[in-house]
Amino acid sequence: MHDSPLRDRTAVVTGAARGLGAALAGELARRGARLALLGHEGARLEELAASLPTAAMALEVDVTDAAALREAAGRVRAELGRPSVVVANAGIAEGGPFATADLARWRRVIDVNLTGSAFTAHVFLPDLTHTRGYYLQIASLASIGAAPRMSAYCASKAGVEAFAHALRAETAPDGMAVGTAYLNWIDTDMVRDAERNPVLRELRAQMPPPARRVSPAPAAAARLARAVERRSTAVYVPAWLRLAQGARTALPPLVLRRSRLASRRRAGDAFPATGLLGAGGAADRAAGPG
Repeated sequence: MHDSPLRDRTAVVTGAARGLGAALAGELARRGARLALLGHEGARLEELAASLPTAAMALEVDVTDAAALREAAGRVRAELGRPSVVVANAGIAEGGPFATADLARWRRVIDVNLTGSAFTAHVFLPDLTHTRGYYLQIASLASIGAAPRMSAYCASKAGVEAFAHALRAETAPDGMAVGTAYLNWIDTDMVRDAERNPVLRELRAQMPPPARRVSPAPAAAARLARAVERRSTAVYVPAWLRLAQGARTALPPLVLRRSRLASRRRAGDAFPATGLLGAGGAADRAAGPG
């Protein structure tokens, strides 16, 4: 990793306390980057920062709090230098029918995933413009094809995809690059919690065989780190997910047909909301509204 373009650069990762964010922070550090770790769980962030092979700092911050993010950006700039890389990874999810959704939690998913990503980009934009840096937006297969009973998550991930496209066009003349990461199922606390819910477990089971597979977080993080080094416009995990882009107009009718068939089989069953999924969701619930 000695010849990595990330050596002696500063990288910021939100949602870094666990899962993909923590794994990606480790990959970037192994490539020589200094790390600013942002998230809710201060103790976990401090533990991760202490374990990394390069300089790292932990900042407990809510990405929906613009003032707190600006303060965090100032600390990063002062202690680690202007960031050359910012990864907007923080995200939460909830499953359940929209008709009975708790609208405060529904809005919280949008706020963290979409508004939090935009706030993250906004506060670090002067740094990335100065360094001609790279902003990576973590999106999802849900950005390409929405699924039932995941309306807030799918809406937020479609939103971050559109946001990244707009930001890329705005910042390209300044030499900054913007990438979008499209992820399928990754082995994280959020996905493991979803697997314990029978409705969401069936949702995954109805997907075509390649789309059901869960990728290990370290492997996904390694692929994302390579995309950061290359300043990629788009990265797909797993790689076959790129094919879904060409088929995205066919996905909504396919999902609708499968959903109707599944609904007939489950007639009379109740589908309560899951609440915010995973330990990250629990941390967000404890730290913020919803």
